[in-house]
Amino acid sequence: MKQLTVISGKGGTGKTSITAAFASLAKNAVFADCDVDAADLHLILKPNVKKTMDFHGLKIAVINKETCTECKKCYDNCKFNAIDEKIHIIKESCEGCGVCEYICPVDAVQMIDRDSGFSYISETRFGPMAHAMLKTSYCREKQRKNTC
Repeated sequence: MKQLTVISGKGGTGKTSITAAFASLAKNAVFADCDVDAADLHLILKPNVKKTMDFHGLKIAVINKETCTECKKCYDNCKFNAIDEKIHIIKESCEGCGVCEYICPVDAVQMIDRDSGFSYISETRFGPMAHAMLKTSYCREKQRKNTC
């Protein structure tokens, strides 16, 4: 088995285009688009999605307001400013580190799975492909309404 990896480089230099060109030349190959910022190989290869799976990345904090005593230890210790002064989680800022859960004296904070996007197993004209789509917070809400 041979493996070819196209990595790194400034955006817009053609990494996806060259990868698609290699895909067209490969025989009996499997492709994976693992780009963190812009997984765009699907735009060129136009895959037929065979399987869609939910992807859960970092966890996110949830505060039980009935248990919370508003001691503000979570607020004072959050290095990502993901908890406001009224002890509400700012979802876009939460990195899932769990400090708030660890520091809470009354166990009012719980870390839960964050719905981060979808992963796909697809078929392209050149062979199978694994790829994913991360959802932004804005898109997560629109996705629930089927508008993203």
